[in-house]
Amino acid sequence: MTYTSPLPVTEGRFYEGSRLQIDNLVMAYGDVDVIRDVSIAVEPGTTTCIIGPSGSGKSTLLRGVNRLHEPKAGSVALADDDALALKPDLLRRRVGLVFQHFNLFPDHTALENVALALRNVKKMSKGESRRIALARLTEVGLAERADHRPRDLSGGQQQRVAIARALAMEPEVMLFDEATSALDPELVKGVLNLMAELAQRGMTMLVVTHEMGFARKVADQVVFMDEGRVVEAGTPDEIFDAPKSDRLRLFLSEVL
Repeated sequence: MTYTSPLPVTEGRFYEGSRLQIDNLVMAYGDVDVIRDVSIAVEPGTTTCIIGPSGSGKSTLLRGVNRLHEPKAGSVALADDDALALKPDLLRRRVGLVFQHFNLFPDHTALENVALALRNVKKMSKGESRRIALARLTEVGLAERADHRPRDLSGGQQQRVAIARALAMEPEVMLFDEATSALDPELVKGVLNLMAELAQRGMTMLVVTHEMGFARKVADQVVFMDEGRVVEAGTPDEIFDAPKSDRLRLFLSEVL
């Protein structure tokens, strides 16, 4: 699959992201450690894709970065700030997270879904929040659907609204948790193209994905996780063409 931007990259705004540094992170559910001593560095303006089998801790890691599940040990730095010391609401303004499921308000239009957080979190006026919301919907190719409710949108369009909602907060880093896994196959490419466009525009992104073609073509760095640990990390060529571990070779033989 070829990933191309839905709009020429020069027509959209460019982003100024921040460095994300995860060091020796440990996360647990009860007495069971599910993330074990994970360290990952994501440089500003780059895309890191995390791959691995189901149950390897990929999604839990993102939830730890965004403080939806508090880490047990280790550190997360956003630019020069200790992300684990920030108030969670402030952190989530700076680190956007797009889930597998869209989590849109069913009784609100696409425009209202994007504008709501701007009013509630950033305390913007109704007019200003709607102006920014429309700009972000335009950015993801949905200006003509601004007045549609989620039930009148396809799954791919709903996911674009969710991405627009995250972008509206002007995050320094975007996290994507299997953003296409809930979509019908024919809708996957459009969302992946949008994510590729964001990467081209310099958005700093940490992406959990099972789309190996996307990881190969778009990522600057690919991280392979298994059983809560980082097994290998490197460039797409290193990970896909010259895997060092038997575990990664076995995984690739099953998914490629």
